[in-house]
Amino acid sequence: MKIVANRNRLIFALASAARPAPAEPPRVGTQQGYVVVAVRCGSLPFLFDMPKVVLITGASSGIGKAIAEYLSNNDFLVFGTARNPSNYESPKKYRLISLEITSQESIVNCVANVLKEAGRIDVLINNAGRGMTGPVEELDLSAVRELFETNYFGPTALMQAVLPHMRKSRSGAIINITSIAGYMGLPFRAHYSSVKSALHMLSEGMRLELASFGIKVYTLAPGDFATDIASRRLNATVNQDSVYYETYKRQLTLFDSHVSEAMNPEVVAKQVLDILNNPPKKIHFLVAGTLQRLSVLLLKPLLPQRQYEKLIANHYKL
Repeated sequence: MKIVANRNRLIFALASAARPAPAEPPRVGTQQGYVVVAVRCGSLPFLFDMPKVVLITGASSGIGKAIAEYLSNNDFLVFGTARNPSNYESPKKYRLISLEITSQESIVNCVANVLKEAGRIDVLINNAGRGMTGPVEELDLSAVRELFETNYFGPTALMQAVLPHMRKSRSGAIINITSIAGYMGLPFRAHYSSVKSALHMLSEGMRLELASFGIKVYTLAPGDFATDIASRRLNATVNQDSVYYETYKRQLTLFDSHVSEAMNPEVVAKQVLDILNNPPKKIHFLVAGTLQRLSVLLLKPLLPQRQYEKLIANHYKL
């Protein structure tokens, strides 16, 4: 006999009392926004239909905030992170907790706090990061190392902290938010392109390593979206006597205009929800405007390198 409760809470299933109790309660299935977890009381199994637990970094603004709000409105239990949650208004439907992505101690504490409160982590979304612009010749390498600490080593350390718990449950999903810049080397954003490309390739290798444990890995590369990333971007200081000064100055104005005129980040959130609710076989997703998608998916693979570079140079008015 089955007694089915409200979809938003519990499903109780009564089965044969003769079936032996498992040594460890198994996870027996999933459905949209929920995970079905089995526990046993004596000889009777109970199936609890519980919201999937999502940990998303950089959820105080921009794309991360849009994803956190959208998933929490679609039955997921969401924990978002920020360096200083007290600096932001408390979200209504998800928790905002502290995380410094470049600190191993902060990462361990963040994961422990989520596990203590929710008991598991079903989905990790690595979204936190920062931008960087400037001519490669003149950028301070200490700043470049900081970029990689934030955008690559930090997310990798967080995945290392979460994966043992996903392996234990033999399920889970990781979505690494990369960038359309990771598909091409962009002028005055070459280091940013490089770090996003590195995360892109890391995800491909991890996907193969984790497949046998039931853990899925995806990348989602946004194009230009209307966020406040420009205010948090590290822009190199280029002196007026630099050979790059005038060109770089034009680039900064162009970069900011692209962001301010871009799409609503909720488009990215909808793609994330679709990935989680309908797990696809593909790994890489590009969420961008028509021209940006055309550039990555068609023009770059088909055009000779010199012609493609000419298109990029014209676009950035080089």
